[in-house]
Amino acid sequence: MKGFLIEELLTDLKNISESNINLVQKKCTHLGENQIKWRPNKESWNIQEVLSHLNSYSSYYHHLFIEKINNTKFLSIKENFVSSPLGRSAWKSMKLGRLNNVKRKFRAPRNQNPSITPELIEKEAVEKFISNQKEMLTILDSAEKVNLKKVKIPISISKIVRLRLGDALMFVVYHNERHIQQVKNILSHPNFPKKQ
Repeated sequence: MKGFLIEELLTDLKNISESNINLVQKKCTHLGENQIKWRPNKESWNIQEVLSHLNSYSSYYHHLFIEKINNTKFLSIKENFVSSPLGRSAWKSMKLGRLNNVKRKFRAPRNQNPSITPELIEKEAVEKFISNQKEMLTILDSAEKVNLKKVKIPISISKIVRLRLGDALMFVVYHNERHIQQVKNILSHPNFPKKQ
């Protein structure tokens, strides 16, 4: 079964995370309240909700990544990483298409959906997102030192189901990238408001 060269995979995930930081720093840190809370239609999320949703995933996954990487005995580093069938299905469902398009739409779980669970919405969503992405870069650096196949991460919707660390990292980073594309789409919308 064809796998990924681990060095290339982690570099790719770092590049996506750095790109997320750059975009949000450049385009979102100076937005007015009318802009960060503007939505293209009543069903869609605004930028504050998108970033709060991503922050809720970070608060679940990041501490698990750090804990599992720091405490694993699986330090034999392989050159290649091979996804499990479940892992491949998870991250492929999140990965953007060639044209940065969303191939499949999903409903966010209730506890991570800001339109159903408004207490997820953070006043400092932008700053927290940038901080979380910087933390993800540190996590990806430390992931180089462990076996991405042997370290297992319980997923957020079921603690019983566990993904290989490599698959879980791809899932989280591709999920971030998918929603940052959503932020870009909001920012480029013809009706996006001018700052007040």
